[in-house]
Amino acid sequence: MSKITATILTLNERGHISQTLQSLKGVADEIIVIDAGSDDSTVDICKQFGCRVVIRPMTGYGAQRQYATSLASYPYVLALDADEELSPALRDSIMKLKEEGFTHRGYSFSRLNFFCGMPVKHCGWYPDIQTRLFDKRYANWNLNDVNEQVVFRENVEPHLIDGDILHYRCATVEEYLSTEMAHAEKNSRTLARREGKISAMRPVIEGARAFINTYLAEGGIMDSMGLTISRIAFSTTRRSYSLARSLKKEETR
Repeated sequence: MSKITATILTLNERGHISQTLQSLKGVADEIIVIDAGSDDSTVDICKQFGCRVVIRPMTGYGAQRQYATSLASYPYVLALDADEELSPALRDSIMKLKEEGFTHRGYSFSRLNFFCGMPVKHCGWYPDIQTRLFDKRYANWNLNDVNEQVVFRENVEPHLIDGDILHYRCATVEEYLSTEMAHAEKNSRTLARREGKISAMRPVIEGARAFINTYLAEGGIMDSMGLTISRIAFSTTRRSYSLARSLKKEETR
């Protein structure tokens, strides 16, 4: 039977990490946890599950994931977040791959996102295809601070398999807003490097575009929490562009 290394990034994740690790039982032959300095019981919980835990300050999600991948003992790596778990169907699909042998260099699957405990099927949140199982000999993570992705060295098309990652994004609206604002700050650095001049109106325009896309184009109007998610998309997108504009103005001083 083929073997898999699972990797997880953590920072104060005691609320959900047990469920994540429980879903990996029997699937992962090794679990590597890269912890960014938790001051709760996250590390102790991970050690109780037999994980290898390495403490490393956060330098960006892409860099952190790539570091975790570099420590994997087995070629095939399954990457999860600490607020994610494998659905029963996805567990079955991965176990079948392990038993029959891997025939592709990368595998993708859907991610079902939960907002305050409720599954979200619109807002651009589903099927939210993720490439999270891959042969590390042919792939790396890009080094984006946020929105990191697996990048293959060759022209590889990941194979879609059945099942979902279950992603519990937040327990409260305030928690989600706080997380997204933190991501906006990281994303602003990428925008500042990528964009040319950013006008005073650009943050509002991009925020409005994000709201319209989330609420109308992506069907957020059909989800009970769609309006809330769309409003936060407006606020965080505007914040990203505002911060990027400030960074670019500092560069010219």
